Amino acid sequence: MNGDEQLLRGRVYGHDHDDPDPGPRSGKTYAHLVGGPLDGLLLDVTGWTPDEIGTGAALPTELGQFPGGRALYDPAPGEPRALGPGVTCRFHYRGDSP
Repeated sequence: MNGDEQLLRGRVYGHDHDDPDPGPRSGKTYAHLVGGPLDGLLLDVTGWTPDEIGTGAALPTELGQFPGGRALYDPAPGEPRALGPGVTCRFHYRGDSP
């Protein structure tokens, strides 16, 4: 695991790198990002509908194939999803977009 990967593990996507508490918050719902440039981060999906979660996410990042582009993550078909707060599902990397 390189330094960038260690920096990202257990952090919530979108929290500042110098945030003193970059981890998950109580009462929030998260998707765990698997693979790609944002591997190991948690994405806050609090308030997302099941359809929105089923669509996945295109997340702006400087770490992908296209700096300033987006990393694309989707849930795996048939993968279980828990209800309520905490880490409820996983989004798997499927590529980058400019």
